[in-house]
Amino acid sequence: MQLHFLGTGAGMPSKERNTSALMVKLLDEVGEMWLFDCGEATQHQILHTSLKPRKVTKIFITHLHGDHIFGLPGFLSSRSFQGGEEPLTIFGPQGLQQWIEQTFALSKTHLTYPLQFVEVHEGVIYEDEHFTVSASELRHVVPCFGYRIEQKDLPGELLMEKALALGVPKGPLLGQLKGRQDIELEDGTIVYAKDVVAPPKKGFTLTILGDTKYCPEAVSLANGADIVIHEATFDGTTTDLAASYGHSTNVEAAKVAQQAGANYLLLNHLSARFLPQDLPLFLADAQKIFPQTFLTSDQSVFTWNNNKLI
Repeated sequence: MQLHFLGTGAGMPSKERNTSALMVKLLDEVGEMWLFDCGEATQHQILHTSLKPRKVTKIFITHLHGDHIFGLPGFLSSRSFQGGEEPLTIFGPQGLQQWIEQTFALSKTHLTYPLQFVEVHEGVIYEDEHFTVSASELRHVVPCFGYRIEQKDLPGELLMEKALALGVPKGPLLGQLKGRQDIELEDGTIVYAKDVVAPPKKGFTLTILGDTKYCPEAVSLANGADIVIHEATFDGTTTDLAASYGHSTNVEAAKVAQQAGANYLLLNHLSARFLPQDLPLFLADAQKIFPQTFLTSDQSVFTWNNNKLI
Protein backbone atom coordinates (compact mmCIF):
# COMPACT_ATOMS: atom_id res chain seq x y z
CA MET A 1 0.00 0.00 0.00
CA GLN A 2 1.23 3.47 -0.89
CA LEU A 3 0.09 6.92 0.15
CA HIS A 4 0.62 9.55 -2.54
CA PHE A 5 -0.13 13.08 -1.33
CA LEU A 6 -1.38 15.31 -4.14
CA GLY A 7 -2.35 18.27 -1.98
CA THR A 8 -1.31 19.01 1.59
CA GLY A 9 -2.28 22.65 2.07
CA ALA A 10 -5.11 24.28 3.99
CA GLY A 11 -7.84 26.62 2.80
CA MET A 12 -6.46 27.62 -0.58
CA PRO A 13 -3.55 26.67 -2.82
CA SER A 14 -0.13 28.21 -2.27
CA LYS A 15 3.12 28.06 -4.20
CA GLU A 16 4.31 25.19 -2.00
CA ARG A 17 1.09 23.25 -1.40
CA ASN A 18 -2.07 22.47 -3.33
CA THR A 19 -5.42 21.87 -1.63
CA SER A 20 -6.38 18.56 -0.07
CA ALA A 21 -6.10 15.31 -2.02
CA LEU A 22 -4.61 11.94 -1.11
CA MET A 23 -4.35 8.89 -3.34
CA VAL A 24 -4.25 5.56 -1.50
CA LYS A 25 -2.71 3.06 -3.89
CA LEU A 26 -3.98 -0.47 -3.24
CA LEU A 27 -2.65 -1.90 -6.48
CA ASP A 28 -0.91 -4.89 -4.89
CA GLU A 29 -3.86 -5.59 -2.60
CA VAL A 30 -6.89 -5.20 -4.91
CA GLY A 31 -5.65 -3.53 -8.10
CA GLU A 32 -7.41 -0.26 -7.22
CA MET A 33 -6.71 3.28 -6.09
CA TRP A 34 -8.89 5.21 -3.63
CA LEU A 35 -8.90 9.01 -3.59
CA PHE A 36 -9.52 10.88 -0.35
CA ASP A 37 -10.75 14.45 -0.96
CA CYS A 38 -10.29 16.23 -4.25
CA GLY A 39 -9.34 19.86 -3.86
CA GLU A 40 -8.94 22.35 -6.67
CA ALA A 41 -6.45 21.28 -9.39
CA THR A 42 -6.10 17.71 -8.17
CA GLN A 43 -6.10 16.53 -11.77
CA HIS A 44 -3.25 18.96 -12.51
CA GLN A 45 -1.25 17.39 -9.69
CA ILE A 46 -1.93 13.95 -11.16
CA LEU A 47 -0.39 15.06 -14.47
CA HIS A 48 3.01 15.16 -12.73
CA THR A 49 2.69 11.50 -11.69
CA SER A 50 2.16 8.06 -13.18
CA LEU A 51 -1.24 7.74 -11.49
CA LYS A 52 -4.09 6.64 -13.77
CA PRO A 53 -7.52 8.13 -12.98
CA ARG A 54 -9.25 5.12 -14.51
CA LYS A 55 -7.73 3.02 -11.70
CA VAL A 56 -9.60 5.09 -9.12
CA THR A 57 -12.67 3.09 -8.10
CA LYS A 58 -13.67 4.93 -4.93
CA ILE A 59 -13.55 8.53 -3.75
CA PHE A 60 -14.05 9.44 -0.09
CA ILE A 61 -14.90 13.06 0.71
CA THR A 62 -14.48 14.27 4.28
CA HIS A 63 -16.61 17.42 4.03
CA LEU A 64 -18.00 19.99 1.63
CA HIS A 65 -15.55 22.86 2.04
CA GLY A 66 -14.18 23.99 -1.31
CA ASP A 67 -10.56 23.11 -0.61
CA HIS A 68 -11.68 19.48 -0.35
CA ILE A 69 -14.15 19.21 -3.28
CA PHE A 70 -13.59 21.91 -5.92
CA GLY A 71 -11.43 19.57 -8.01
CA LEU A 72 -14.03 16.81 -8.10
CA PRO A 73 -16.11 17.80 -11.19
CA GLY A 74 -12.98 18.22 -13.28
CA PHE A 75 -11.48 14.94 -12.10
CA LEU A 76 -14.65 13.00 -12.84
CA SER A 77 -14.89 14.56 -16.30
CA SER A 78 -11.26 13.87 -17.14
CA ARG A 79 -11.69 10.25 -16.10
CA SER A 80 -14.21 9.97 -18.96
CA PHE A 81 -11.92 11.68 -21.49
CA GLN A 82 -9.11 9.32 -20.50
CA GLY A 83 -11.08 6.19 -21.27
CA GLY A 84 -12.50 5.40 -17.87
CA GLU A 85 -15.34 2.88 -18.13
CA GLU A 86 -15.25 1.13 -14.77
CA PRO A 87 -17.86 2.14 -12.18
CA LEU A 88 -16.84 4.68 -9.56
CA THR A 89 -18.37 5.13 -6.10
CA ILE A 90 -18.25 8.43 -4.20
CA PHE A 91 -18.66 8.41 -0.43
CA GLY A 92 -19.40 11.73 1.24
CA PRO A 93 -21.65 13.86 3.45
CA GLN A 94 -25.22 14.80 2.69
CA GLY A 95 -25.41 17.32 -0.14
CA LEU A 96 -22.43 16.03 -2.14
CA GLN A 97 -24.56 14.11 -4.64
CA GLN A 98 -26.82 17.11 -5.21
CA TRP A 99 -23.84 19.41 -5.81
CA ILE A 100 -22.23 17.06 -8.35
CA GLU A 101 -25.46 16.30 -10.19
CA GLN A 102 -26.43 19.97 -10.47
CA THR A 103 -22.94 20.91 -11.63
CA PHE A 104 -23.05 18.26 -14.35
CA ALA A 105 -26.59 19.17 -15.38
CA LEU A 106 -25.78 22.86 -15.76
CA SER A 107 -22.50 22.21 -17.58
CA LYS A 108 -24.02 19.47 -19.81
CA THR A 109 -21.35 17.03 -18.61
CA HIS A 110 -21.73 13.37 -19.58
CA LEU A 111 -19.74 10.56 -18.02
CA THR A 112 -18.79 7.35 -19.82
CA TYR A 113 -18.98 5.26 -16.66
CA PRO A 114 -21.57 4.55 -13.93
CA LEU A 115 -21.34 6.86 -10.92
CA GLN A 116 -22.74 5.79 -7.56
CA PHE A 117 -23.11 7.90 -4.42
CA VAL A 118 -23.06 6.67 -0.84
CA GLU A 119 -24.10 9.14 1.86
CA VAL A 120 -21.73 8.70 4.79
CA HIS A 121 -23.02 7.92 8.26
CA GLU A 122 -21.55 6.78 11.55
CA GLY A 123 -20.23 3.23 11.46
CA VAL A 124 -19.27 0.84 8.67
CA ILE A 125 -19.85 2.37 5.23
CA TYR A 126 -18.10 -0.20 3.05
CA GLU A 127 -16.97 -3.80 3.38
CA ASP A 128 -15.72 -6.52 1.06
CA GLU A 129 -13.53 -9.59 1.42
CA HIS A 130 -10.40 -7.44 1.73
CA PHE A 131 -11.32 -4.23 3.60
CA THR A 132 -13.70 -2.62 6.04
CA VAL A 133 -14.15 1.15 5.98
CA SER A 134 -15.86 2.91 8.86
CA ALA A 135 -16.59 6.58 9.43
CA SER A 136 -17.17 8.89 12.36
CA GLU A 137 -18.15 12.53 12.47
CA LEU A 138 -15.43 14.83 13.75
CA ARG A 139 -15.70 18.37 15.15
CA HIS A 140 -15.38 20.99 12.45
CA VAL A 141 -17.54 23.99 11.54
CA VAL A 142 -19.53 21.89 9.05
CA PRO A 143 -20.31 18.14 9.10
CA CYS A 144 -16.97 16.45 8.55
CA PHE A 145 -15.97 12.79 8.69
CA GLY A 146 -12.87 10.78 9.40
CA TYR A 147 -12.31 7.36 7.85
CA ARG A 148 -10.78 4.18 9.23
CA ILE A 149 -9.61 1.64 6.64
CA GLU A 150 -8.95 -1.83 8.05
CA GLN A 151 -7.39 -4.51 5.90
CA LYS A 152 -8.60 -7.97 6.82
CA ASP A 153 -6.06 -10.57 7.87
CA LEU A 154 -4.03 -12.06 5.04
CA PRO A 155 -3.70 -15.84 4.53
CA GLY A 156 -0.58 -17.36 5.99
CA GLU A 157 2.17 -18.43 3.62
CA LEU A 158 2.64 -22.07 2.64
CA LEU A 159 5.81 -23.44 4.26
CA MET A 160 7.02 -25.12 1.08
CA GLU A 161 10.11 -26.86 2.45
CA LYS A 162 8.12 -28.34 5.31
CA ALA A 163 5.38 -29.58 2.99
CA LEU A 164 7.87 -31.20 0.60
CA ALA A 165 9.67 -32.82 3.53
CA LEU A 166 6.38 -34.48 4.50
CA GLY A 167 6.14 -36.00 1.03
CA VAL A 168 3.69 -33.64 -0.60
CA PRO A 169 4.36 -33.64 -4.37
CA LYS A 170 4.46 -30.43 -6.39
CA GLY A 171 1.09 -29.73 -7.91
CA PRO A 172 -2.57 -29.28 -6.89
CA LEU A 173 -2.15 -30.73 -3.40
CA LEU A 174 0.09 -27.82 -2.45
CA GLY A 175 -2.65 -25.43 -3.52
CA GLN A 176 -5.16 -27.24 -1.34
CA LEU A 177 -2.86 -26.97 1.64
CA LYS A 178 -2.35 -23.26 0.98
CA GLY A 179 -6.13 -22.94 1.03
CA ARG A 180 -5.98 -24.49 4.50
CA GLN A 181 -7.42 -27.84 3.41
CA ASP A 182 -6.02 -31.04 4.87
CA ILE A 183 -4.91 -33.58 2.25
CA GLU A 184 -4.29 -37.31 1.94
CA LEU A 185 -1.20 -38.63 0.13
CA GLU A 186 -1.18 -41.73 -2.06
CA ASP A 187 0.19 -43.84 0.80
CA GLY A 188 -2.67 -42.77 3.05
CA THR A 189 -0.70 -40.23 5.07
CA ILE A 190 -2.75 -37.23 6.21
CA VAL A 191 -1.00 -33.87 5.99
CA TYR A 192 -2.68 -31.20 8.06
CA ALA A 193 -2.73 -27.67 6.71
CA LYS A 194 -2.06 -26.21 10.14
CA ASP A 195 1.32 -27.96 10.15
CA VAL A 196 2.55 -26.48 6.86
CA VAL A 197 0.82 -23.09 6.65
CA ALA A 198 1.97 -20.08 8.66
CA PRO A 199 -0.59 -18.22 10.79
CA PRO A 200 -2.57 -15.44 9.09
CA LYS A 201 -0.85 -12.06 8.83
CA LYS A 202 -2.51 -9.07 10.42
CA GLY A 203 -3.68 -6.49 7.90
CA PHE A 204 -2.92 -2.78 8.21
CA THR A 205 -5.16 -0.08 9.68
CA LEU A 206 -5.10 3.40 8.18
CA THR A 207 -6.95 6.37 9.71
CA ILE A 208 -7.55 9.45 7.56
CA LEU A 209 -9.02 12.37 9.46
CA GLY A 210 -10.79 15.32 7.88
CA ASP A 211 -10.66 18.84 9.28
CA THR A 212 -11.30 18.80 13.00
CA LYS A 213 -10.39 20.32 16.29
CA TYR A 214 -8.95 18.02 18.93
CA CYS A 215 -11.69 15.55 19.90
CA PRO A 216 -12.22 12.05 21.33
CA GLU A 217 -13.80 10.90 18.07
CA ALA A 218 -10.44 11.31 16.36
CA VAL A 219 -8.72 9.25 19.05
CA SER A 220 -11.35 6.53 18.69
CA LEU A 221 -10.98 6.34 14.91
CA ALA A 222 -7.21 6.17 15.29
CA ASN A 223 -7.23 3.53 18.05
CA GLY A 224 -4.38 1.09 17.42
CA ALA A 225 -3.95 2.30 13.83
CA ASP A 226 -0.72 1.65 11.99
CA ILE A 227 -0.87 5.05 10.28
CA VAL A 228 -2.81 8.17 11.28
CA ILE A 229 -3.12 11.10 8.87
CA HIS A 230 -4.12 14.17 10.88
CA GLU A 231 -4.57 17.80 9.94
CA ALA A 232 -2.17 20.32 11.49
CA THR A 233 -3.39 23.69 10.28
CA PHE A 234 -1.98 25.54 13.30
CA ASP A 235 0.90 25.15 15.75
CA GLY A 236 1.01 24.89 19.50
CA THR A 237 1.17 28.66 20.02
CA THR A 238 -2.34 29.13 18.60
CA THR A 239 -4.35 26.34 20.22
CA ASP A 240 -7.40 28.47 21.06
CA LEU A 241 -7.44 30.04 17.61
CA ALA A 242 -7.26 26.61 15.99
CA ALA A 243 -10.24 25.36 17.99
CA SER A 244 -12.30 28.43 17.12
CA TYR A 245 -11.92 27.57 13.42
CA GLY A 246 -12.54 23.85 13.97
CA HIS A 247 -8.92 22.93 13.33
CA SER A 248 -6.04 21.27 15.15
CA THR A 249 -2.43 22.05 15.93
CA ASN A 250 0.62 19.90 15.31
CA VAL A 251 0.82 19.24 19.05
CA GLU A 252 -2.82 18.16 19.27
CA ALA A 253 -2.37 15.80 16.33
CA ALA A 254 0.58 14.23 18.15
CA LYS A 255 -1.56 13.81 21.27
CA VAL A 256 -4.25 12.05 19.25
CA ALA A 257 -1.70 9.56 17.87
CA GLN A 258 -0.18 9.07 21.32
CA GLN A 259 -3.51 8.49 23.05
CA ALA A 260 -4.69 6.18 20.28
CA GLY A 261 -1.61 3.97 20.53
CA ALA A 262 -0.88 4.45 16.82
CA ASN A 263 2.39 3.50 15.17
CA TYR A 264 2.95 6.42 12.78
CA LEU A 265 1.57 9.94 12.39
CA LEU A 266 1.57 11.98 9.18
CA LEU A 267 0.86 15.70 9.56
CA ASN A 268 -1.27 17.05 6.74
CA HIS A 269 -3.34 20.15 5.79
CA LEU A 270 -0.68 22.69 6.75
CA SER A 271 -1.37 26.41 6.63
CA ALA A 272 0.55 28.59 4.18
CA ARG A 273 1.58 30.72 7.17
CA PHE A 274 4.29 28.12 7.82
CA LEU A 275 7.24 28.83 5.56
CA PRO A 276 9.80 26.13 4.72
CA GLN A 277 12.17 27.45 7.38
CA ASP A 278 9.42 27.07 10.01
CA LEU A 279 8.81 23.39 9.39
CA PRO A 280 11.77 21.80 11.26
CA LEU A 281 10.56 23.33 14.55
CA PHE A 282 6.93 22.57 13.63
CA LEU A 283 7.83 18.91 13.23
CA ALA A 284 10.10 18.79 16.28
CA ASP A 285 7.35 20.09 18.57
CA ALA A 286 5.09 17.23 17.48
CA GLN A 287 7.86 14.65 17.76
CA LYS A 288 8.43 15.59 21.39
CA ILE A 289 5.03 14.06 22.08
CA PHE A 290 4.91 11.38 19.38
CA PRO A 291 8.37 10.55 17.98
CA GLN A 292 7.13 8.67 14.91
CA THR A 293 5.69 11.83 13.35
CA PHE A 294 6.42 12.89 9.78
CA LEU A 295 5.45 15.86 7.63
CA THR A 296 3.68 15.46 4.32
CA SER A 297 4.32 17.58 1.26
CA ASP A 298 2.84 17.67 -2.23
CA GLN A 299 3.91 14.62 -4.23
CA SER A 300 5.40 12.89 -1.20
CA VAL A 301 4.92 9.11 -1.23
CA PHE A 302 4.92 6.80 1.79
CA THR A 303 4.99 3.02 1.42
CA TRP A 304 3.67 0.50 3.94
CA ASN A 305 5.80 -2.63 3.68
CA ASN A 306 6.46 -5.39 6.20
CA ASN A 307 4.70 -3.42 8.95
CA LYS A 308 6.93 -0.39 8.42
CA LEU A 309 6.31 3.01 6.87
CA ILE A 310 9.06 4.02 4.47
